[in-house]
Amino acid sequence: MNLKLRSMVAIAVTGASLISANAFADSTRDLVQALVSKGVLTEEEGALLTKGRAEEMDVQKKKEKSSLASKVGGAVNIRGYLQVRNTTMLGGDEGINLFSDRSVGDDRSNGDQDKNFLIRRARVILFGDIGERLYYYIQPDFASTPAGAGQVSGNFAQLRDAYGDLKLTKDNVHRIRVGQSKVPYGFENLQSSQNRLALDRADALNSAVKDERDLGAFYYYTPIETQELFKEIGKLGLKHSGDYGQFGFGFYNGQGANNRDRNDNYHMVARYTHPWKTESGQIYEVGIQGYTGDYVPVSTGSYRRRNPATGVIASATPTNAANFTDGSNNGIKDERVALSFMMYPQPFGLQAEWTWGKTPGLDIAANQIQEKSLNGGYLQAMYKIDNFQFFDTNGTLIPFIKWQYFDGYNKAESNAAPNHVNDWEIGAEWQIAPEVELVAYYHKMKRTNLVTGIQTAEFPNRTDYETFDADALRVQLQYNF
Repeated sequence: MNLKLRSMVAIAVTGASLISANAFADSTRDLVQALVSKGVLTEEEGALLTKGRAEEMDVQKKKEKSSLASKVGGAVNIRGYLQVRNTTMLGGDEGINLFSDRSVGDDRSNGDQDKNFLIRRARVILFGDIGERLYYYIQPDFASTPAGAGQVSGNFAQLRDAYGDLKLTKDNVHRIRVGQSKVPYGFENLQSSQNRLALDRADALNSAVKDERDLGAFYYYTPIETQELFKEIGKLGLKHSGDYGQFGFGFYNGQGANNRDRNDNYHMVARYTHPWKTESGQIYEVGIQGYTGDYVPVSTGSYRRRNPATGVIASATPTNAANFTDGSNNGIKDERVALSFMMYPQPFGLQAEWTWGKTPGLDIAANQIQEKSLNGGYLQAMYKIDNFQFFDTNGTLIPFIKWQYFDGYNKAESNAAPNHVNDWEIGAEWQIAPEVELVAYYHKMKRTNLVTGIQTAEFPNRTDYETFDADALRVQLQYNF
């Protein structure tokens, strides 16, 4: 075969191979082998053509591998959950509010307390890995109340989490999380509302960080053996907090989720937790954490107080409230330390945390926001019953009892309101199926009413931030999808 004809054949074969990098891969190779066997091409010429084809395929695979679009494909995961609540008041003081749950109240409660059903959370989560170094997590909530809206109801979309994990090591032992995420302070704070037994987190630790989240950068260290134990706890359905490192350290703005920083001062947090498994199979976990910084409180309006000198009830605004908005006061010391203990329910379990610290707080007698001390925590006992059958269901039932105490202040509420809590919760969570959970319990409340604006015509002798006693039956149905 002359050189010109061979060249034409080579060009034709190469062109055919380039028409589609994948569709003609095998047919091109077969064509070259057939031409070699017929003597149209020499073995050297055939090898040269197939070598070129192999190189072309390698280039194409590298392009596909490096394509961001191809990495995203299959790495976008979606999950979420919906929580619907209903509360029946059983007795006690009337006209009360629970700042964390608008379904708690009666016809005499101020604001627009939902007397029937309330969507407490409606969340859709996008998460996944992009390549070997980045994990992302984005979680909006479609049942939020905008900041400053008080008790105004309505389901608004609001960002909860938006962060990326930079994996310093591919085995996820060392990583840095940057964005809006949970601040590693407290076991129950880190525990997802999707997994927690009680409907609300204990006030003592939850008052440390508004919505448990802030904008910052955190380093997490989780050894391989700890990662494996965390995964085992999750697979067993033992109400874990998630992997926030065996050791965590970071800096964050300090004003809480979805709030701009109000001073040139970072909050700093550190946490160490140690899980272990005994020979009997029982799993325990203990932790210690602490943070420090300066917090700028806010006052969104006046409150009703009884003048200690005259006994007259009148509206008042903290005398130094303006100092935190005009820049003359750059914040008040905000620092805490806490201890955590968890004996995972196998079947009996215990969970306990306690915190101490300094915080901005309203001194009602002085009518000023000052540096105050706080302490408080909770103790919870539970019992996990698997294979709980009702009709044709075969789920899990977890009866529990929880006591919480707090002698402190909620820095993120208007006027850094005082908050005193001594509550009991007794009930059970029924995991009907992986996709449906029902929680019902009796809640005996003795706590400060943090929602201001009492109906003065109905309660002329009441002041804001009074302690109320009330009993309620609280129910929540949760869908996991």
